[in-house]
Amino acid sequence: MAIHIRRRKFITLLGGSALWPLAAQAQQPAKAPLIGIIDDAPIWDHFRLGLRELGYIEGRDIAIEYRSAEGQPDRLTAVARDLASLSVDVIATSGSAATRAAQQATTTIPIVMIAIGDPVRAGLVPSLARPGGNITGNTILGTEMIAKRVQLRKEFIPGVSRVAFLWNPNNNSHLVYLEEWRAVAPKLGVEPLFVEVGRSDQFESAFAKMMRDRPDALSLTADPFHLSYIGWIIDFVARNRLPAMYVVKENVAAGGLMSYGPSLPDLYRRAAGYVHKILQGTKPADLPVEQPVQFELAININAAKALGLDVPPTLLATADEVIE
Repeated sequence: MAIHIRRRKFITLLGGSALWPLAAQAQQPAKAPLIGIIDDAPIWDHFRLGLRELGYIEGRDIAIEYRSAEGQPDRLTAVARDLASLSVDVIATSGSAATRAAQQATTTIPIVMIAIGDPVRAGLVPSLARPGGNITGNTILGTEMIAKRVQLRKEFIPGVSRVAFLWNPNNNSHLVYLEEWRAVAPKLGVEPLFVEVGRSDQFESAFAKMMRDRPDALSLTADPFHLSYIGWIIDFVARNRLPAMYVVKENVAAGGLMSYGPSLPDLYRRAAGYVHKILQGTKPADLPVEQPVQFELAININAAKALGLDVPPTLLATADEVIE
């Protein structure tokens, strides 16, 4: 499958330059730093906003090369290598799978990772405080939130006992999630049902099998591949009257029941600060991986009514956003 390429536009100055090449070369502005982005999506608008807030205008102060894996995990390695071959100044990645591909493509080009579940246990950095190599960025603290999400779900639906968990085998952080689920589920009185989807052609069969296993609820992550199919997922759980817990509150605004997690747009915006520091000369090894400090609970009242659920007053009182 071909790699989609959005090429930069170059302006060539013509007319008279051959008469004084040395003077022209001396007056040419410095080449704009080049940033590589894997799998551009609407959420990246917040990253570009962060760059603008720091004074970077695309096409003037920076140039950006975009590469898409077209939703195919096996294409990530190819697009990462393609960006590395261009000698970009920074590669920005979203999620563990794309970051792993970039890590395998280069050990010298700085990589800014965004919204990683557990970058240490996923093997992307040796520690959050001292990432050491060419990778830094931020984390969503995915595994630590599993217990909190289960508790919130049980407060919303007290009788929940079987929770399906959607995971991506191509996302290294999800192996950590599975370990965490197995560890905390018995303590929280729930039985996890693991639903594996790593390719687009697996959704229908995996979700059909999930429903045959009769789960009481579904739990999702902020996996970029799964989020690219979030419309289909929200429609499926609505048709099958299955309560779902999301990480991203934008999924609740799109019709999901409830979410709990850090602000994903904020993580993208803050990642621009890492790019700025790297372009100013700071090494990724000297930039600690940032952890979110604020978490948001969002609830969709209409989705709850469609499921025949009453939202407990205590949850409404503590929700950061209530969508009606």
